[in-house]
Amino acid sequence: MPKAKSSIQVKNRRASFDYEFLETYTAGIQLAGTEIKSIRAGKVSLQDAYCYFAGNQLFVRGMNIAQYHWGSWGQHEPARDRRLLLTKRELRHLFQADKQKGLTIVAVKLFIADNGYAKLVIALAKGKHEWDKRQSIKEKDTRRELERGGY
Repeated sequence: MPKAKSSIQVKNRRASFDYEFLETYTAGIQLAGTEIKSIRAGKVSLQDAYCYFAGNQLFVRGMNIAQYHWGSWGQHEPARDRRLLLTKRELRHLFQADKQKGLTIVAVKLFIADNGYAKLVIALAKGKHEWDKRQSIKEKDTRRELERGGY
């Protein structure tokens, strides 16, 4: 019997405003204890989440998974760094790109896949300048006006 489709999708809306995404990857997350239950309950924050390399492994820092309400002694630490699971080829490519000046790896979206595992969409990103942010706001406003039937 197939599993029910999950509607859990946590987005980092601030990342698309502050960064221009060059490439995106879908990575698995190494979770411990009651973390998956908190994710399924929607108690996750990706605000200020970014990725860094320690050795040849990629970790996400700043992702906050709240403690599970019904958990007891086996609770997890909410703000710990979590290892991301990618292929060696993807890790090598991201490691080379991360060394370049002006590029960073940010967490964009967290979702539950069809097989029941938590997946994190990460992006190789370049920071926007102030005028780029103003341009993004202007484009969003004009798009909204056109959808409303204005102009």
